Amino acid sequence: MIAGKLDLIQMVSNAGLMVQFVLALLLFFSITSWAIILIKYRYIRRAFKESAEFTEFFWKSRDLSNAFGRAKQLHGSPLARIFRIGYVELKKMSQAGSQKELVAAPASESANPSLGSRIGGTDNVKRALRRAINTEMTRMTQMVPFLATTGNTTPFIGLFGTVWGIMNSFHGIGLRGSASLAVVAPGISEALVATAAGLGAAIPAVIAFNFFTNKIRIVESELQSFSADFLNIIERDIMRVERRRS
Repeated sequence: MIAGKLDLIQMVSNAGLMVQFVLALLLFFSITSWAIILIKYRYIRRAFKESAEFTEFFWKSRDLSNAFGRAKQLHGSPLARIFRIGYVELKKMSQAGSQKELVAAPASESANPSLGSRIGGTDNVKRALRRAINTEMTRMTQMVPFLATTGNTTPFIGLFGTVWGIMNSFHGIGLRGSASLAVVAPGISEALVATAAGLGAAIPAVIAFNFFTNKIRIVESELQSFSADFLNIIERDIMRVERRRS
């Protein structure tokens, strides 16, 4: 094993400047990709775990204020974050509706603008939830496209280094006037290292990109479903309050 590693190091050190530049570029792509893989894996795992905790607490508590207090503790949950934004917007809507009713009550007891104002307020909550979901999806997908770029480009970068190395090998053969295996093999083997490095950088990146893309789609579906359920709860509560008043 040690001899094999020393041979690989020697092959890289004996390669041409262009091949060495290609290998350095591939090393950059590989290190960056692995850093992104580790960061996003931890981020998505925490998002799934804390979102599951919040969902369970939310449906058990049935109290939005308690759920809001729990959501503030789960900083890694995108579900909790969009709920906090929706809840804050709902509180603003409730306060605005109360103020309008206080102003309108002395003028006319028969007029009841609260239903229209509250239904209109749910549109504000809906827009706030939509913006929150877009923000969360942007956060979830951040840095993931670099994995796709790595998977698509590094094989071609490695192939370029290989082609360049083989060109130099054949050029050396032409200058020496000899085409024996001892002359050809070292240069070609050094050139093929670039292709192997390109594939080594691309394969993990493609696997991770597909994995993260699938997980992000699941999170987006959960956010959309929770947003719809939350809005349904708000609208039912509004209609229940208005029926009691009427």
